[in-house]
Formats: sequence, C-alpha cells, structure tokens
Amino acid sequence: MNNDKFDTIEDEDDDWISRSSLKRDAEALQKLGTRLIDLKPNQLDNIEMDEALRLAVDEAKRLKPRSNALKRQRQYIGKLMRFEDTEVIEKGVNGCDLQHEEYNKTFHRLERWRDRLLANDPGMIDVILQEYPQTDIQHLRQLIRNTQKEIAAKTNPLSSKKLFKYLRELEGC
Repeated sequence: MNNDKFDTIEDEDDDWISRSSLKRDAEALQKLGTRLIDLKPNQLDNIEMDEALRLAVDEAKRLKPRSNALKRQRQYIGKLMRFEDTEVIEKGVNGCDLQHEEYNKTFHRLERWRDRLLANDPGMIDVILQEYPQTDIQHLRQLIRNTQKEIAAKTNPLSSKKLFKYLRELEGC
C-alpha cells in the first residue's frame, strides 16, 4: 500500500496556521507598537529598530488620540513590526517600563521621607544621614523649618518643593 498520499497531507498540516492565530499575532504586534508610541523620544533612541518603524512611531505620536488616523497608524506599525526582531524591541520596552517603575518607587520613597521630616520624626534625619553622608544637615533643617512655617501660616508651600528637590538631588534623580 502506498502511503505517499497520506504523507503529503501530514506535511501540509504541519505548515497550516489558523486564521485566529494569525489575528492574535497581529494584535500582539499592534499592542507592542502601542507601547512604543507611549515611550518618550529618548527611550525610543535606546531601542534598536528600523528607521521606517521609528518614523511611523513618531508620526503616531503626532496624531490626535482616539482618531481613525491613529488607529490606522497603529495597524501600519503592527505591519512594520512583522519584519522586526520583536524580542529585542519587547526587551527594550520592558526595560523602559522597569526604569519608570524604579523612578516611581524612588519618587514615592522621597515623598514619604519628606512627610516624615515635616512630622518631626525623630530618626528620619539619621536615616537620611546614613543613606547620604554628603547631606548638608544645616540646609536640610532650615528647609524643614521653613516648610513647617509655611504650613502653619497656610501659604504657598514653596519650601516644601525646595525640600523635595533637595532630597531628589541627594538621591541623584
């Protein structure tokens, strides 16, 4: 009995990809493209991509949100993404997300420190001195006093912003 007929059918089944799978892949590429659109230009510079894709992403940033033109541009970006190394792009986008997350964690930690300093937490200045030995303690205490006076007088919290800015300078943000 000749099995050549069945062998060719099995070979054809190996190459067959469902239409739903193709749609899922296209949607995944569009979502990755949307994440690219959300990045800042300096973050995009760090991600390796083709020039045509970069131009398409820059054009999408220029378009109005919720417009049909932006929807078409996202589809176009998804189409261009088929020819890119999506693993490299996804790794770059995830790296940017992690940097953003780290920045937010640092930002919130500094806000908590500022609030504790203003609440006269006794050990907070020691924590800051241990973390940042280069701290100008006199300047820090003056910023705390000025901020507390502004809060008591219910005026514009300019010193509070200066205090937070000083904490950010210590952190190196």
